[in-house]
Parts: sequence; structure tokens; C-alpha cells
Amino acid sequence: MAPEDPGPPADERAYSYLLGLYLGDGCISAHPRSGYYLRIACADAWPGLIQLCREAITQVRPSIGVYALQREGCTMVTSYSRHWPSLFPQHGPGKKHERTIALAPWQQAIVDAHPWEFIRGLIHSDGCRITNWTTRLVDGEPKRYEYPRYFFTNLSGDIMRLFTEALNLVGVEWRLANSRNISIARKASVALLDTHVGPKH
Repeated sequence: MAPEDPGPPADERAYSYLLGLYLGDGCISAHPRSGYYLRIACADAWPGLIQLCREAITQVRPSIGVYALQREGCTMVTSYSRHWPSLFPQHGPGKKHERTIALAPWQQAIVDAHPWEFIRGLIHSDGCRITNWTTRLVDGEPKRYEYPRYFFTNLSGDIMRLFTEALNLVGVEWRLANSRNISIARKASVALLDTHVGPKH
């Protein structure tokens, strides 16, 4: 007999973060016999991200195991359950950017309650914090200025929309750099992201 579906995520804050990671770099695949694997690809350059991902899965489903599979240049944080598709109804055939991605009402309610965790998960998967620079003339001499900026990159227009809706909810100003890149460069907005997200580590 299959185990009973345990229902909603045990920790909604952790789920909002995990949802962002899943939409960015996650997938669900069927086990050959039964059940499903949730896999989140985490770059080896960010060991802190790998640990945060493992912790989020454990907080969302405390009763199941989480393990890491090493791949070239990345670690697949992996967990098995019969019920992952219930928690991530965006699961489906094909690549995410080639199909519609929309949140279920209960997922949207969690994101609305915990938007920073959702933003953090998306940036930790498909975003970065960089330092730009420019030069200005000061007393006739060129002077270099540096300023931080966040980028989020995704091929899915739906996921881009979910990201910007969450940014709007928390008052972060953004602009569309191109069809697949969101830029956050305003000083106050960068400061908000530094407080609630920060660079990957």
C-alpha cells in the first residue's frame, strides 16, 4: 500500500525558498518502479547553497531522506518521495521554458506570505550579484566608480513574470535588460536584496 500523502509542506517559509530553487534549477523524474526523485542542481562553487538546499528539503518534508549526487561541476541535491508532484504541480514533460508555468492558488498564497524566500531561491538558482563599473570626469580627470547589481536570467517568460511579481510585492525596482535578463541596479533596491538575499556562497 502506498504511503498516505502527507499534505501541505511542513514549513511554508522553507517551501517558498525551495520552490524558487526548483523553478530555477530543479526537476522531478519518475522512479522506474514507483515514486519520484526531486533533484536540484547546485554549482559546486557555492557549498553554502548546497547546504541551504538540503536544509530546505528537510524542513519541507522532515520524514524523508536527502542526499547529494556529484556530477561534473555541480551537485544534485536529491530526495525521493511518491508525492513530490503534489508539492510541485509545475512538474511535467519537456523543458520549463517550453510549457506554461503557473502557481497553484495555495502556492501563490505561500509566495505572497514569504516573497523574500521565493526571490532568494530564484536568485540562488538563476541569479547573481556582480560589481559593475563606469568612469566619470572629476575635475577633468577620469575616475572609476563601482556599483553592485543583481541579475536574474531565465528562458521562461512565466518564471520571469513570477520573479518580477514577487519583486513588486516587496518594493524592489527592476528593469528588463533583455528578453531573458532582469536587472536590479537602483541603490535602494540593491540594498534590499543585500539584506534579504545576499550573494551566493
